[in-house]
Amino acid sequence: MTDFPFPDLTLETAPPESRRAMAATAKHLGHLPSALARMAASPQLMDGFLKASGLFESSTLDPLARETLVMTMAVRNGCHICIAMHTAALTRLDADAGLIADLRTGHPAADPRLAALQVFIHAVLETAGTVSDEQLAAFFAHGYTARNALEVVLGIGAYTMSTLANRMTRSPVDDHLAAFA
Repeated sequence: MTDFPFPDLTLETAPPESRRAMAATAKHLGHLPSALARMAASPQLMDGFLKASGLFESSTLDPLARETLVMTMAVRNGCHICIAMHTAALTRLDADAGLIADLRTGHPAADPRLAALQVFIHAVLETAGTVSDEQLAAFFAHGYTARNALEVVLGIGAYTMSTLANRMTRSPVDDHLAAFA
């Protein structure tokens, strides 16, 4: 293949259906992430990811639990951009350095509640959602709810889209995230 099929698109070069979301994201973040500039080649994927991730961010899972899920997916799927981006997010949340290191390497979190979430995420993935009564009970025993269990599915869906697209498009880590890569 001589021409790379996933260049960073701009508001001028992206499909017209992608431009509104690209402009809104650039305004919100102060820049257009390279990953989104490449994902914009499919307005449907970009819109689906943005909507799903926005819904996940509004879920009843607390911010550290959401970031634990994202990092679990990022490490599982080998998405270097998501690892850098969500290391930065954890840093902004003043997360413990040990937690960040554990999540970046796929090790169980020292916090039993977050470790239970990690186990549950892997169980959902490994069983394609057919978690056992015992796995659900173990998740619920750490204060999680049925709603949280379904929100885990939402997060898995959103960050499956993101991590796979980022890998396929070979999105680079943006300069401002280099320190977190």
